[in-house]
This record gives sequence, structure tokens and C-alpha cells, in this order.
Amino acid sequence: MQSLFKTISCAAIVALTLTTAPQSASANPEFWANEWPNTDFEQTSVASWREILSGGPPKDGIPAIDNPQFVLIGEEGDIGEREPVITVEIEGEIPRAYPIRYLTWHEIVNDQIGDLPVAVTFCPLCNSGITFDRRVGDQVLSFGVSGKLRNSDMVMYDRETESWWQQAIGTSIVGELNGTELQSLPSWMESWAEFKARNPEGIVMTKPVGYNRAYGHNPYVRYDSSQRPFLYSGELPPHDIPALARVVRVGDRAWPMTRLSEQGQVSESGVVLSWNAGQASALDGESIAQSRDVGTVRVRDAAGNDLPHDVMFAFAFHAFWPDGIWMLDQ
Repeated sequence: MQSLFKTISCAAIVALTLTTAPQSASANPEFWANEWPNTDFEQTSVASWREILSGGPPKDGIPAIDNPQFVLIGEEGDIGEREPVITVEIEGEIPRAYPIRYLTWHEIVNDQIGDLPVAVTFCPLCNSGITFDRRVGDQVLSFGVSGKLRNSDMVMYDRETESWWQQAIGTSIVGELNGTELQSLPSWMESWAEFKARNPEGIVMTKPVGYNRAYGHNPYVRYDSSQRPFLYSGELPPHDIPALARVVRVGDRAWPMTRLSEQGQVSESGVVLSWNAGQASALDGESIAQSRDVGTVRVRDAAGNDLPHDVMFAFAFHAFWPDGIWMLDQ
């Protein structure tokens, strides 16, 4: 999907959407069979195959990272202070930062933190960054990027059964594991400076070796300022909320980021959400480090424990939670 965005403007995105969507929508299991001979297309929870479109790259055209390498924060000198990272803090383990400058180009990192196998995921088209436990029953899965989109969200696949998984909801939608849900783990996006200040002994994923990518550059320039998502034909959000406005999703509830930035902290429905300035958008300017400030959100319960959540675009929340609850200003 990145190759489509590398040199195009937001105006070109709209034109490309209009010219490619009908052709892509004609895809079906018979068309995909050669590329996916091990996927059981008889098992699916997708209402219509027209929901699944090609994003451009083929299977593994966007290469997931396995066995990522890490260094101490003092040994990292390339990441800008305001650049976003996904933070994973597991009790008893050294806190880890996964820079969005790498996840933008790879979208999935399969890692092992102590005894816990995790998949750290980021879908740029939905701004969705979620960390999953890779265990399903007694099986440990590893994930790759299928090259397909549904509601403009990345469709992942597991290499063990080649079932397809919807990244935004962590659920298999096609194949042997259809209907299986992954457990989401507490993680959050914050600036590199915030991670370092809180975790002076933390570690950070290093630049992947063997790939020619413009790490630190955003191939989706001005995407989060566009009017419509890429390859999306679903309903737009209610309440006049812009399609690419950021919302904080906790379960089936969504808090607009604008509300949090205005109020600083919101406590309701058993959730405490706090907002602080200092994190750059990964989907604004060409340089992520130079992009506009969108702030950092932490989501905790009343006891102060971090909760699984997602900071995603409003259209994606509405697409996957059409009956979801919009937590507007009270």
C-alpha cells in the first residue's frame, strides 16, 4: 500500500480511489486461489467479498518484521524527539518502544517479550496501532501482511493456517480460524521523548536490516487532513465528525481526540483518559519528526492500570462498530 502513496498528493488519492475501487471490488476467492492455496475461503464472516479490496502490494509485499533487534535508548540517535512510538510495558520485563517510522513501512512486528509472544501492529490508513497476544489456544501464530484491505483497514494473515485477520478488531474473518479473537494487550502511542523520560533503562527497536525504505519519512503526506479515506466506500461518521479525525476507542466506545485535547482529562464509564501535547502525527508532513502535534493519550481504569485501546480514525470506528457509542462532550 505504501508504494501507492509514495509520490501522490491527497487530491491524487481521491482520484485513485475513484478509478481503482470498482476494479478491485471484483476480486473473489476464485481470483485469490493461486496466491492463497492454503486459505479455506469456505469459512468466512465477511458478508460480501466486495468488502475486501487489493491495496496494491501482493501477499508479503509489505514485509512484516520477525525477531526485531533492540538497543538501549542511549544508543539510538536517529529518532526525533516528537516521533511516535508504540510502547509495550510488560510487568517484569524491560519496557520496549517500537518506532512508527519502521511500522509505517512494515505494519507488523512479531516479537517475544519474556514468555509472551506479541504482534505489534500499525495500519497507517486507519492510524490504528494495536498490540496482540499471538497465542490462540496451544498454538503460537506469526503474522504477515496480506496486501488486502477491508474498510481501508489492513487484513493480516497468520502463516500457520493462512487465515485472514482484521487488524482493527483482532478477529479472523476468513479461513480455518474464522471467528477467533486475539487478545489485545495494553500499549499506547507516545513520543520518543516521553518514552525515554519514563523509561531511562528502556530499549527501542532498531532499524530493520536489509530493506530499502525511507524510514522517518511519511509516504502518506497530508493523509490525515484529507476528506475521505483511501479505498473506502462505507458510511461516514455521524455527528459531523470528520472521517479522518482521531478518536480513542475503548471497547465499543469512542472519545473524539478534540474533546480530550480541550479538557485534558476525562473520567467516565469506568475509564480515565488523559491527553498531553508533544507527539507528532505519523500521517501529516513528509518528515514525521517535523509534523504537527496530535498529542499523546493514556487510557487507564479507576485503579490506574493501563487498558487496551486504540487511537484510530473516526471512519474506521464507525465501520467496525456501527452501533458503537460516541462519547461526545457531556
